[in-house]
Amino acid sequence: MSSPDPADPSAPERPANTPGTKASPPTPRQIRRWRKYLADEQAEGRLYTALAERKRGEERQILLGLAAAEKRHEQHWRDLLGADAERLPAPSAHRVLLGWMARIFGSVFILALAQRAEGGSPYDQDDDATARMAADEAIHEEVVRALATRGREKLSGGFRAAVFGANDGLVSNLALIVGMGGTGVGAGVILLTGIAGLLAGALSMAAGEFVSVRSQRELLDATRPTQVTLRAAPDLDFDHNELILVYRARGMSQADAEHRALERLDVFTCDCRPELSHDPEEPADSHEIVGSAWTAAGSSFVFFAVGALIPVLPYLLGSEGITAIIIASSLVGVALLATGAAVGLLSGASPLKRGLRQLGIGLGAAAVTYLLGTLLGGTVA
Repeated sequence: MSSPDPADPSAPERPANTPGTKASPPTPRQIRRWRKYLADEQAEGRLYTALAERKRGEERQILLGLAAAEKRHEQHWRDLLGADAERLPAPSAHRVLLGWMARIFGSVFILALAQRAEGGSPYDQDDDATARMAADEAIHEEVVRALATRGREKLSGGFRAAVFGANDGLVSNLALIVGMGGTGVGAGVILLTGIAGLLAGALSMAAGEFVSVRSQRELLDATRPTQVTLRAAPDLDFDHNELILVYRARGMSQADAEHRALERLDVFTCDCRPELSHDPEEPADSHEIVGSAWTAAGSSFVFFAVGALIPVLPYLLGSEGITAIIIASSLVGVALLATGAAVGLLSGASPLKRGLRQLGIGLGAAAVTYLLGTLLGGTVA
């Protein structure tokens, strides 16, 4: 027997212990679970309301729509709980954190975290929740994903440069310092080497980011359609309409290209196929995603320098030998966990997994260079 489609309004609801039906009294375990669900729904509703207060227009309406949906879910648990719906427990820790961050920081990271929370809904495994509630939560994840994508695109250029810059500064300078430490040279030499690596790396990263982003923007400019079709249309030969070739080259079918070309020549007095005429000459601006070359260069320089400074700190404070190496590796390890977690948050992935991945890569590179430095030091000696 096939299961009902949750999206079908006529589909029967999942059996639930709803008010008005003759069912056995809820168990204490059920009551505790429902109270937790109710507390979480209230927290999510407040989160979306708080985010909506910072938005205008379409995004604000979408967030308020999500808050209203959480209210509906909240009412379901209230109806089941009755008098037990008062004096609720604290919501889940990450929902409390989300609400606090939403009021202070903004929406991009918050929406990425909310996306993970919506994706982890237990309703599809709980018979006390309706099938429509489980379907709502699945749709909410996609809504939040789409909203988070807007913010990710706005941040992608500068944020990418900042994360890569910080990560490269941490890993490359730690590897450089640890490698030099493995050779057995003095702390003064290691300190100068670390400072030189900081300056050289920061300048190199900034120059590389500037050239990369500027080149990408120039490539986008070269491929962006122009308005020449509008200027040339009045003088084209109707019987040999070259505009058809333009639109076919842009990916339209023969029929769609003919329609668009004839419209440009004013053969149609009305637009009988509006979907072909929705600003076809003005594609979405990809420059916003790429970002500014100066922003990328500045972010890369600053964050590389900050990252590269961290492994140098023990030597600046007078530490030497293996003690300095251990302190530098520990400081860099904490920073790598932070940068990895930030990437995980923004991408909607697990912050812990991303942080551990960054940590493993960074410390692995440092360990290899330390061994090579030790071998090189022994050979030279």
